[in-house]
Formats: sequence, C-alpha cells, structure tokens
Amino acid sequence: LWLLGLRALRVGQPLADPVLFVANHSSWIAIELLHSQRAVCFVAKAEIAGWPLVGWLAASGGTIFHRRGNNYSLAAVMLVMVARLRAGRSVAVFPEGGSGYNGVLKVFHARIFQAALDAEVPVQPVALRFARGGRRVVDVCFREDESFVANLLRLLGEPPMDAEVHFLPVVPVSPDGRRRMADQARERIAEALADQPA
Repeated sequence: LWLLGLRALRVGQPLADPVLFVANHSSWIAIELLHSQRAVCFVAKAEIAGWPLVGWLAASGGTIFHRRGNNYSLAAVMLVMVARLRAGRSVAVFPEGGSGYNGVLKVFHARIFQAALDAEVPVQPVALRFARGGRRVVDVCFREDESFVANLLRLLGEPPMDAEVHFLPVVPVSPDGRRRMADQARERIAEALADQPA
C-alpha cells in the first residue's frame, strides 16, 4: 500500500472472530487493503494465485481460490468457508463476483451469504473507498481491457490517496432471505462509498 502511495484509514470497528465480512470489489488491492486492518481468510478468483507477488501474498494469507462459473468449485468453496467460520476464523468475500469499472457497485450474489447462515455467524459489510481530500476516486479499478501490470504501473504514477476501510453495522440474519441480506449489505456499502455533503 505504501509503495502505491496509499494511506490506509479505518472507519468503524470490525467484529471479533468469527464473522463473514462482505466487501465491494473496488480493485485488486482490496485483499491487501482489508488485510491491513483485519486478518481474515479471503475468497478470490483462482487466477489471482498466478499473479506475481499478489498471488503469493494471497495464498500465504489463507485465501480460498474459486474458479468462477464453476458450480462444483463454488460448492467446495462454500464448504471450506463454513468449516473455517465454525473453527472460529473470519472469512471475507466480494459478493459482486468481480471488480467493475468506473466505481459502479454491481449486484451482490446472494448465495455466498448461505455460509454465514450455515455457520451461524454475523455478516458485517465493509466499504473499501479510495479518496483524495475526502472525495471518492473511482479510477483505481481496472480500466476496460487493462492488464494487471498496466494497472499497477498506472497506480504507481498516481498522486497519493487515502484507502478507507469502513466497517459497517451488521446485516440482520434472515434464514429465508439471503437476497434480502445481500441487498442490505450492498445498500450500506453504497451509502458509505458516496461523497458526504460538507
């Protein structure tokens, strides 16, 4: 984070283990950013395992790698998530299923919330927000057709900015409403991402 000119700032407090953290997928830096504030196991796309340095860091931190679009992989990931949560470890997921462009917050996939229900642990939304002078910077994400190396080099050339980690109020558990839990988590994160009036 320091090499990229990012200053990590925590807003709010993370819950004690075990908890399912759900965060917006703002950038490939999201794992390192959240890890700077709270040690957790992550669920991330399998391709990250092959990325230089980032892949090694992710694997060393206990990341659970998922092959997107593969239902067998998702079922296996869910079993590992539940096992880790029941063992008292916290897990963090990006329910958007991938990072978007231009700071757009995509729809949250509800199925991933089942792990919290099965393990009987709370769900805490986390908003990851990049800012300069309090104003949100959305150009940290990948640009369309931008490679990891190109994004990294572009970020190295940017002026310093704040990397905010907002730990938000817990989403009420709803056994019959994973979709409702996903929507509430997304709403809370969207509110935290917005620039607040001065």
